[in-house]
Amino acid sequence: MNETTIPTDSQASDSPVAQAQSAAAQHSDSAASIRRITVAGAGTMGYSIAEIFARKGYEVTLWNHRWPALDRAKTLIASEVADSIDYSASDHAFEDADLIVESIVEDIDAKLAFYRQASPLARPNAIIVTNTSGLSINKLATAVAGPQRFLGMHWFNPPTLIPLIEIIKNDATDPAVARTIYDLALAIGKKPAIVEKDVPGFAANRIQLAVVREVCSMVSKGIISPEGADAVMKYGLGFRWSCLGPLETLDFGGIDVFEHVSEYLMPDLEDSHEVPALLKQHYEAGELGVKTGKGFYDYSGDKARQATAERDRKLRAVHDALYGEDN
Repeated sequence: MNETTIPTDSQASDSPVAQAQSAAAQHSDSAASIRRITVAGAGTMGYSIAEIFARKGYEVTLWNHRWPALDRAKTLIASEVADSIDYSASDHAFEDADLIVESIVEDIDAKLAFYRQASPLARPNAIIVTNTSGLSINKLATAVAGPQRFLGMHWFNPPTLIPLIEIIKNDATDPAVARTIYDLALAIGKKPAIVEKDVPGFAANRIQLAVVREVCSMVSKGIISPEGADAVMKYGLGFRWSCLGPLETLDFGGIDVFEHVSEYLMPDLEDSHEVPALLKQHYEAGELGVKTGKGFYDYSGDKARQATAERDRKLRAVHDALYGEDN
């Protein structure tokens, strides 16, 4: 196994506890060297990431350039760990950190400015990561003092419930740094995947948008309703993919079967390079989903709160069933 090969489920237990123990035993000189973590950005993702690390016993500082955001974050972090986190609007927060996790606004210019300001303050051996969901890691690395210690660490919302963390290298990333962040993710009970090359959308969003493109096409053509398309994913593909990845599914179903299906189906699949018309239609109408009370579905009144609570309940149930401490 090379330095960045990702263990398969047959090589490592699905239990976060077992994975953390395995990571500590096999790579104690890497992830174990990280004790002090500064999370930059006190929005939903930032304060949630800070809470996760604090729960695992790390010395955590939550930094934001405005104090009101920090005051609000402190009220949203679980009370049992909120007081164990340091809150700071001072650049001194970056000086002693072993790891800096940037999760500020998703704006390329703002992030570049942040790295020009913060990275020279960090110790030379401190690792710096970005939680961007799609901005170029190579582009961001141009503003980092020491790009070899920089990479993407893409968490998924809600980070307290979604196990995946994408780890994305820039062209100069030291493989040992990627390995350290991989092991750190295991140590906090996450399921990391290393993306070896910086490409638009990384891995998860490329897969997700390929599915969205086909779904929007079928709904637009009247082949299936939005409710039907979501049912296909939730109760069929998504249900299976929570246990088996797409390539494992090919192995179990038979590569010969999927090769034959591909022969007639691939020519008929949606292959447009444009934004899906149905997606654009909702966007231009200002129907942005839960945040505006309407998207593909109606979230008016109390429906948004109810839908969010139901989403979190189901995610928690799936997470605990597959990755709880007893599994």
